[in-house]
Amino acid sequence: MKHNTAEVAKLQPDYLGFIFHEASPRYFTGKIPELPKKIKRVGVFVNEKIDIVIKRTEEYQLDVIQLHGQETPDYCKALQSICHSINKQESVSTNETTIEIIKVFSIKDEFDVSVLTPYEEVCDYFLFDTKGQLPGGNGYVFDWKTLGDYTSTKPFFLSGGIGLDTLDQLSAFMKTPASKQCYAVDVNSKFEIEPGLKHIEDLKNFNKHLTFRT
Repeated sequence: MKHNTAEVAKLQPDYLGFIFHEASPRYFTGKIPELPKKIKRVGVFVNEKIDIVIKRTEEYQLDVIQLHGQETPDYCKALQSICHSINKQESVSTNETTIEIIKVFSIKDEFDVSVLTPYEEVCDYFLFDTKGQLPGGNGYVFDWKTLGDYTSTKPFFLSGGIGLDTLDQLSAFMKTPASKQCYAVDVNSKFEIEPGLKHIEDLKNFNKHLTFRT
């Protein structure tokens, strides 16, 4: 798979994602180029065995684990426990914790926010994406009004078909109460030339015009 990670990194995003799901056309292999320390490396996994997740996390020095499958609260709790152990070891030398967990929830026409409750204590962030045939990267926007009942204090990432054509829609959403805990915007397929290869000028344009808070 082709990728232009180094060029994307020059735009200084807060996070860069790497897909470790073999069924994905964006499946990442090879070496991650040198990145500024401020950019967090995110590993995306789908219903993967915990030992494989940890292996990839250590191999690629991941800062964040994103779970994009049907991982249960017990799975997240077990993974969190291992991450905390690794974080504790890391903090001895760096005085920082390093590995966070994002749990993804895919939404179509409606969403029962009560399903989030068991995950509150076992992950650091939620991510809301569009439900489709594939676990992510479908290029469609779900109805953000479904987040109107979101009362959790857990910060979340907004994802799913976000691109230059959704800037006005995104700006409007950020003025609603539903966006109160929106921590970050996740972009992917709308900026691809082909799977894994990003259109740099479009990303620059998006970043230039994005109004995340007004």
